[in-house]
Parts: sequence; C-alpha cells; structure tokens
Amino acid sequence: MSSAAPVTPSDEISAYVANRIGFIELERPKALNALSTGMIRAIRGALERWRDDREVLAVVVRSQHARAFCAGGDIRFLYDAAQRGERAALDTFFTEEYQLNHAIFSYPKPYIALMNGVVMGGGMGISQGAYRTGGLRVVTNSTKMAMPETRIGLFPDVGVGWFLARTPGALGRYLAVTGETIGPADALYAGLADAYIDDAALPALIDTLKSESFERGADVTICVMRETASHKVVPTPDTSTLADARALIDRHFAKPDVADILASLEAEPECEGAEWAEQTVGVLRERSPLSMAVSLEMVVRSEGTMADCLRRDLDLTRSTFEQGDVMEGIRARIIDKDNRPQWRIARIEDVSAVDVERMFESPWTPADHPLRDLQG
Repeated sequence: MSSAAPVTPSDEISAYVANRIGFIELERPKALNALSTGMIRAIRGALERWRDDREVLAVVVRSQHARAFCAGGDIRFLYDAAQRGERAALDTFFTEEYQLNHAIFSYPKPYIALMNGVVMGGGMGISQGAYRTGGLRVVTNSTKMAMPETRIGLFPDVGVGWFLARTPGALGRYLAVTGETIGPADALYAGLADAYIDDAALPALIDTLKSESFERGADVTICVMRETASHKVVPTPDTSTLADARALIDRHFAKPDVADILASLEAEPECEGAEWAEQTVGVLRERSPLSMAVSLEMVVRSEGTMADCLRRDLDLTRSTFEQGDVMEGIRARIIDKDNRPQWRIARIEDVSAVDVERMFESPWTPADHPLRDLQG
C-alpha cells in the first residue's frame, strides 16, 4: 500500500498516490483553478503514470478551495497569445487540453470528480468524462456549473457537446445556447452529475478514501456512493429550476435555429411562462448571435464519438479566434469589462446557415489533424 507518494510536483497541481488511489488536487485558487498549459500537462502526466500501475485502483480529482473546482481555461493567456499572433500557442493549448479530456473519457480506471464551487468550461472537461470510467461526478451545495462560452463569443468546447447532446429533451440545446449557470439539483436532473454530498462532508470523505481498504477500483466508487447516499440535495432534482422550466425549454429550444427559438420565446402567451420567456429573451440578446448559432449546431452534430466531438472543437477554436467573436467577447467581458461587445453579426435574425457552416470548416485534412489519433 502506497502512502502519499508524490508523482508530479507542481505549484498548480498536486498529484500523489495514497491508499491505492491517485489524488489530483488543483492548486491555483487565485485564478479559481483555471487551467494553464502546465496544469493540463501535469494532470495528463499523472494519469498516464497511473494507467498501468496496479497499485493505483482509481483516481480522485478535486480542489481544496471552497470557491472553485475549476473555472475553465486560462482566458487571459489565450487572449494575449491571440493578440500577439501566436497561433501555435493557441493550437497547443487546445490540442493538449482536448487530449486530456479524451484521456479522462477513455480512462480504464474509475475517475471520480468532486465538483464543489465553480465548475465551468475546462472544469467540465476534466470532470464530465468520469461518467464513462465507472467513476462518479459528485456535486455539492456550492456547485455552480455552466458552459458560459456564448457570453464571450466562444462555444461549449472540451467535448461537453457530447454530454449536452445526451441530456433529456432540449436541455442540452438550452444550456449550450444560453450558457446559464445551474446548481447541484439541476446538474443531477440533467444527467451532468451522478451524486451529491454536502461541502462540509468532503474532508471526512477524503479521510475515508485514504483509510478504508480497497481491492478493486469499483470498491472506491462504491465507497463514494455509500458516503454520499445519506446527503440529500435541496431542492430535489425533480423540483429543480431546470425541472420546473422543462416544458418551456422543450417547447422553445427544440426549434431548428436560434432565430426560431427567439421568435418562439417572444410569442409565448401572457400566462405562466411569459416571465421566464421574457428573461430568456434578455439572456439571448446579450450573447454573441454567431456563437449561439454555432453552439446549437455543435450540439446537433455531437451524436457521434467523443473523438469526433473533440476534433470538431479544435476546428472551431481556430475559426472562433480568426473569424468569430471570442476576442471581442473577452475584451468586453474580462479585459476592459465595459460589457459592450460589438458582435460581428449584431442581430440573431441575421445569422445565416452559411455563416454557421463556415465556422465548422477545418483548417486541417484528416491526415494532418492534431487530434487524428483519438479513437472512440
């Protein structure tokens, strides 16, 4: 039995083995654990070392900081690199991030993500894949989950389109287009989380994982399921905000494009759903029209493999930085903070199918695509 053996020393990532479990702890609290290239490499390096190590039965990824699990990628770094014309730096960041996302999704051992606080963008990329490993996505009372990319002219990347395409009804389309933040009950209802635990119980859970005897990776998952079983999320998933709005979401967001969604919302009768529809129209009017259209189409195209989704995501990062709204969105929302982005296409109604299709064109051939080797 290994005891707290360090694997990857880093100022931003702590990776070690304790009690036959690989622990990955995010240590960049001032940036809400936003992922840097170095963090991405450290996480993947640890996973690769543990993949065939018989003394590592499962992996747990977490943050010891109350405010955030992971707020996404390092947006300022990406903005500065793009401003300097360093396209290779952008390609490297996204390529390596998506390789990590795929490594998690296809990991041969249970991968358990403890998703407290802010879980957005890249934070979803290093947690959602647990669903396919025999592990768990665990939310807490502080969880604030979102793919808020349309607010800055980007799109829900890191392979999350695969998961959004598999949510009930039109929930995935709604979350992709609006970028709205959801809580733990919503996440459970949408199938974007598997279990719930109170924040205050997390230290005891970690103590149990470091002391209980395990023979198989599945035993680690069973332990976490047992420890979370007594914790009940309030509201319940079936009475969550998403559940309450489900009929409205399905009615409006099943429409074929964002212009039709907007028109449908604006035509909502003056009755129970009118206030929700009006608020949602306000959200859509603030987002990048092109980004929303691309995000909706991305969910539509995400019925295939995760590898295909991630290759498409990489293609879209090129087009969104070169001919999309992301630079203006980051400037307005994060750099200057004037919240007055000048979107390339100002009105939702003016986004054409040709505009959207152009964004999905790949700058690479299948043979030279940086993610050509991903499978499944």
